[in-house]
Amino acid sequence: MSDLTTAATVEAISTAATVETIRTWLTERVAYFLDVTPQEIAPDDLLVEIGLDSVYALTLCGDVEDEYGILVEATLAWDHPTVDALTAHIHSELGAR
Repeated sequence: MSDLTTAATVEAISTAATVETIRTWLTERVAYFLDVTPQEIAPDDLLVEIGLDSVYALTLCGDVEDEYGILVEATLAWDHPTVDALTAHIHSELGAR
């Protein structure tokens, strides 16, 4: 992939990723990991308290990197422990590019 194509892809991801689309995507991923419906995940629930363990938290990091094309620390879910906190962090990282 050329640098121009990569830059265009990054720009498309950044533009398309609104706070709401990020929140919805994260909620769906967390719900999938916990085998519940997205409606059962409140944006201010502490992920560790609703059952997100370290394996799923690390998997979520990889999913975020794949979905949004950003590098994240392995401690992402612990540093930003709710869907809302994760959403704000990812949105901020995308805006910084």
